[in-house]
Amino acid sequence: MRFRAVIFDLDGTLADTLSDIAEAMNRALAAHDLPTLQPDAYRSLVGEGVERLVERSVPTDRSDLVGPVLEDLKRYYTAHMLDQTTAYPGIPELLDQLTERGLPMAVVSNKPEPATRAMVEQMFDRWRFAAVVGGTDGVPLKPDPTVVLKIANTLGVDPSACVYLGDTMTDMQTAVAAGMYPVGVLWGFRDRDELSAHGAKTLIAEPLDLLALLDESDV
Repeated sequence: MRFRAVIFDLDGTLADTLSDIAEAMNRALAAHDLPTLQPDAYRSLVGEGVERLVERSVPTDRSDLVGPVLEDLKRYYTAHMLDQTTAYPGIPELLDQLTERGLPMAVVSNKPEPATRAMVEQMFDRWRFAAVVGGTDGVPLKPDPTVVLKIANTLGVDPSACVYLGDTMTDMQTAVAAGMYPVGVLWGFRDRDELSAHGAKTLIAEPLDLLALLDESDV
């Protein structure tokens, strides 16, 4: 079997988190009398960690407020991150199929570690993940491949035998840097052009489409 493990991004891949992120970010901005953004605008702002999200959302001439806004965002989002967030249609069925096939699964996100773990534990507790890793001080965020390579090593799986699913250029760059197989998902926050331009070898429109790739690799 060519592929022996599957690693997922979280936001925009397993779960549609955009509404809760936008609500938390806009509340934090409004608390400091800063202009808010349309929820859809956050599609292009997320993916590189919460600090980068705040830096991009705060007007450049008010960069002195990045720290306070960040703290307000974290506080509200921690308490409300599951108000509107849901698993994408087809994700539960995909996780069932991968479990049935005995393929190890992992989640790697640039979302802070506590929020990443809490979300996976509350939304995806039916399934076993070999690793769930979020952003942690002192550990480089994606697209640095350090974390995903460590997971592959722990699983005893060569990186080339790992499928990496994500919805942004950051995810595709991570997979390429790690020597993993990049799969871009079209139900997430970014479009096919971005995914293809940054290394996606396969694009899938629905979660269960991944099974065709896995089946091909078995031939």
